[in-house]
Parts: sequence; C-alpha cells; structure tokens
Amino acid sequence: MNDYTTDQADELGTQLARLIRLFDRMQAQQLAENPDAVERAAYLLLVHLVKDGPRRPGALAEAVHSDPSTVSRQIAQLGRLGFVARTPDPGDGRASLIAATDEGRRVFAENRRLRNERLVALLADWPTEDRDALTRLLGRFTTAMEEAWTA
Repeated sequence: MNDYTTDQADELGTQLARLIRLFDRMQAQQLAENPDAVERAAYLLLVHLVKDGPRRPGALAEAVHSDPSTVSRQIAQLGRLGFVARTPDPGDGRASLIAATDEGRRVFAENRRLRNERLVALLADWPTEDRDALTRLLGRFTTAMEEAWTA
C-alpha cells in the first residue's frame, strides 16, 4: 500500500527546487572564481570520458540522456578548452571517438577534489549515520529517477 501523499511529494519537490537553485548559484560562483571550472552539462561529459574512456558522440549522448546536437555543442566547447580530443574510431574509420585529454583529466580531478572538499566541510558536523543515510537515500532516489526516465 502506498501511503505517500501529494503533500509529502510537494514538500520533497520544494526541497529539490531549493537544492537545484543553490547548485545553480554555486555553479555560477565557481565558474567566476575557478579557472578550471566547467559548466555542469559539459563537465558531465568529461566525467563519462574520464571514467569510461573514449566514446562515440552518440553513445556519449545516450549515457547522459541528452540530445546528440546538444552534446555535439558541449563536445565542441570542451575541445576548444583542450579538455577533449576527437580521434578516428579504429573499428569504423568513418566515425570518431571523443576522448579526454591529459588536461581534461587534470581538470576533472581538480573539480572533483574541490567538490569533495566542499561536501566534507558542509557535512562535517553531521553524524556518520546521517551522512551514510543521505548518500544511500540520494543514490536510491537518483536510480529511481534514471529508471523512470529511461523506461
């Protein structure tokens, strides 16, 4: 039996909207203050390329649940910054692969380090059980959203 109410869903939606607004403001501040900062959508591409290796642009678009033309623009931006490079696909010379460059991997690592430092500071006074619960529940929520999105 589902006893989750629309009032509870409304409160969750309100808190998520607050969180997104805060992320947007923090992102804007980070872009202004940090020379290695990358816009969130482009950074997500860099994350996939660093973690998963070179990919075709279409596969990258699928991985981030985005439109191929949008991903193409973001790849171009990352390329202009020197964070990614395009190479021929050895399996199909007509296609290309996008790969993170050494500079892209450095920027990824620096952005991740800064993010992790901010989270450590933000949650420093939370009990371990609360930090663990937040991580577990947020992961569960995100997985449910991904599954609903791709269904």
